[in-house]
Amino acid sequence: MRLTDSAPPRRTERRRRAAPVLAAVLPALLILPTSVTGSGVALPAIGRETGAPLAALQWVVHGYNLTFAGALLACGSLADLWGRRRVFGGGAALFTVASTMSAAAQDILQLDAARALAGLGAAALLTSGSSLIGETFEGRARSRAFGAVGITTGAGLALGAMAAGAVTDLLGWRAFFLLHAALMALVWCAVPLLPRGGTAGRAARGRRPAGRGDTRDSRPIGVDRAGTATFSGGLLLLMLAAVEGPQRGWGSVGVLGLLAGSVLLLAAFVQVERRVRHPMLDLRLLRNRQFTALCLIPVVVSFSFVLLLPLLPNYLLVANGSSSREAGSTMLLMTLPILAAPVAATRLLRRGLTPRSVFGLSLLCLTAGVAWLAAVLEPGVSPGALAAPLITLGFGLGLNFGLVDGAVLDVVAPEAMGAAAGFLNTLRLGSEALAIAAASAALVNLVRNNLDAGLARFPSYDGTSRDLANSVGAGDLSGPLSGLPAAARPDFAAWVTHGLTDAWQTVLRASAVVCAVLSVAIYVLLGGRPTEAGSRADQASQSE
Repeated sequence: MRLTDSAPPRRTERRRRAAPVLAAVLPALLILPTSVTGSGVALPAIGRETGAPLAALQWVVHGYNLTFAGALLACGSLADLWGRRRVFGGGAALFTVASTMSAAAQDILQLDAARALAGLGAAALLTSGSSLIGETFEGRARSRAFGAVGITTGAGLALGAMAAGAVTDLLGWRAFFLLHAALMALVWCAVPLLPRGGTAGRAARGRRPAGRGDTRDSRPIGVDRAGTATFSGGLLLLMLAAVEGPQRGWGSVGVLGLLAGSVLLLAAFVQVERRVRHPMLDLRLLRNRQFTALCLIPVVVSFSFVLLLPLLPNYLLVANGSSSREAGSTMLLMTLPILAAPVAATRLLRRGLTPRSVFGLSLLCLTAGVAWLAAVLEPGVSPGALAAPLITLGFGLGLNFGLVDGAVLDVVAPEAMGAAAGFLNTLRLGSEALAIAAASAALVNLVRNNLDAGLARFPSYDGTSRDLANSVGAGDLSGPLSGLPAAARPDFAAWVTHGLTDAWQTVLRASAVVCAVLSVAIYVLLGGRPTEAGSRADQASQSE
């Protein structure tokens, strides 16, 4: 009887907590995607002002992605330990400060460092924000909340490239980062409205208080410093190898050393997590086939959709002669469908499709979209020709947006929500960082190889094929053209853009193969016998 009588107050308390959680978390999740898409669009302008080489310029994106991905697991554990509200507020403050530093940077090294700092803040915001929603909502309300997360994040992706192009063209790239700082400062002001855990003080002193609401127990714990160091270090070395491999050669001593160091550190991470009393990642989670499959879905997204966000605008700048604003507007073909697709996913679930079927359709769209793009890409390609593959990619991502996050939290125990959200987002951001870094490096290497043989046709060009590939990779063809006689420029531009297009087609085809293999594996894993939690997730999704 006591349980029945207490149910209405608990529901009232959840409704009271829901509004401030959504008011703080959703705007933050709107801002974070624009930092990925927008910085890629702003790179050519940054390069022109700072005169930075491509290797340093790319770390405006890579540095943010690396620290974002590397800190997610640690931030997920800290959210469980210190409280989601505290970690969310710290992340908002750090992101605001780092974005201000980015706007004020005097050289590329300062900008790269500030962007890396912003990635740490983004990691704290994403993991704690997902956990706040997970602990505040249950059942169908949680499905609706994560549906809102998907639409909000999709809006950030949809508007990020266009907004960055417009702001950069009108006010300069510094205004783009300053706008981020101003918007995140408003999010930080909403942190006091978030529900405060009743036992946060004990958590701060190193004990996990009991209670499902804060998803912490009464055992004394500490931060998994060894796990954090080995994982972040292994990811850093792996990403450095992905960037430097095509430049120095995969067989060079330096690159082999980076790969070996990455393997050793990641192996050490596994051993640490098996032995430490309170790991930041409980490896037993990976025994859950549904959890593993769901966490692999963002990897397919990284190798199909995400790698295009910072790189395709640069192709359009070179091959089409587009402005930053025009390139950003073209990217809307890929990002706007994300806003409508979650609604379509909900309707499909209501009509009886299983979550596995919806995820399968999403994976099919992503794989087909990237292969389709490889087939239509050519110099001077029109937005009409790009529309079908880009819309297919956007729709494919939108079908699983939010749905994956909610499903992952449904197949793990409540006390593991923070770690589960951290692992999901680590794979998401880690694969994004590696996919973008590997694709960037591969494109430069392929372009250089394509241009090597024909460079002798243009003796008036005084640079090397590496210099030319680096400039084109940064979205800048005007610099190399400026040193040529006017009569040679059309032929030179056509030669470069065809070499660039050939490189892009190779990368896109390879990405399609990776996506196809992963998609089959994910679909098979999702077809296994569901866990009890997984059955609850299916029921909640279908009842939505």
